[in-house]
Amino acid sequence: MKTLLIDDDPFLLKLLKQQLANLGFAEVITHEHAKDALVALEASTEPVELIFCDLQMPEMDGVEFVRHLARIHYAGGLVLVSGEDQRILRTVENLAKSHKLNVFGILNKPVAPEQLKSILADKLNHTIRPARPLPRLYGPDELRQAITNRQLVNHYQPKVAIDSGRVTGVETLVRWLHPQDGLVFPDQFIATAEEHGFIDDLTQAVLSNALYQARHWQEEGLMLHVAVNISMVNLASLEFPDLVARAAAEAGVSLSNLVLEVTESRLTNDPLASLDILSRLRLKGISLSIDDFGTGHSSLKQLRDIPFDELKIDQSFVHGACRDASLRAIFEASLGMAKKMGMKTVAEGVENQDDWLFLRTTGCDLAQGYFIAKPMPAEALVNWVAEWEGRFSI
Repeated sequence: MKTLLIDDDPFLLKLLKQQLANLGFAEVITHEHAKDALVALEASTEPVELIFCDLQMPEMDGVEFVRHLARIHYAGGLVLVSGEDQRILRTVENLAKSHKLNVFGILNKPVAPEQLKSILADKLNHTIRPARPLPRLYGPDELRQAITNRQLVNHYQPKVAIDSGRVTGVETLVRWLHPQDGLVFPDQFIATAEEHGFIDDLTQAVLSNALYQARHWQEEGLMLHVAVNISMVNLASLEFPDLVARAAAEAGVSLSNLVLEVTESRLTNDPLASLDILSRLRLKGISLSIDDFGTGHSSLKQLRDIPFDELKIDQSFVHGACRDASLRAIFEASLGMAKKMGMKTVAEGVENQDDWLFLRTTGCDLAQGYFIAKPMPAEALVNWVAEWEGRFSI
């Protein structure tokens, strides 16, 4: 594995190179200046599969270097190294991840061999990823045809009770089963639907499919709350509550089994219309969930003004909170506030067993994430529920 080390301290470079050699890394290149490393990286005919980068360096610091890695679409692994405050390290780690870089983790100086070995434990056989192609964005004519031809399909991600493990509901996540491109994810077509004025048609298709599926599960003895994401454009249509009620009646599903998830940052365009529509939805017995809580700009005001009865804590405050005091503090503050307001709480982004075990100590109600299950087709859910709940002897 070709590895690049960047640090302005030659002694630390030599030490880290030796530690990596002890772990089996034979091809290690070192640079004391990030500018030189960047030139070498861009000129290299062989891919560099792993980079260790210090943050505090002269001329070009680690943050600038991360920006350039994103610019050249670097596809290997990245480890950030620094003697700076832990929060600075975490901030730069989040920045690098936002640039879609493959961050293996962070190391504090002086680097302990055990810490280095731990961070690379599951990466020693890592091979370079191919460069990520930019996702294709689909035009309005294609998407309108997809809605008409019923090419939109729902996948469902389970929500489970943290104390018992019981599956209580699912979040509906739309996919486009494209005849040529296969399964297309919503970030490639939702904006098109909003921009060209047929997000209501798309939402209605997703909602109707989810409600009929909920009735089918009920007939199989599986009583689940079904959550559907709604757009801010839906919240501009005063007829939306009646549309939802009609869809539930046609499917034969009680409105009390429906949860509508509203992304927090999407509630600011027309607050009066949003309040009108959301209040009427709650009066009809529909649960309202504020999604990605903590990522918007007016969270507390929205919690005060809108009758949400469920709060979903964003994954950025859940995954890794067991090891990060700052994340844990934000998570616990969000959880405590929701509890005092009588709201059900959902932790998003449960990625591994550490996240799950942490949540079991917090009093949070529900969890979802890849550790529990990835989104799946409807027909796979019944067997998955039986297998999952069997682990908890429910």
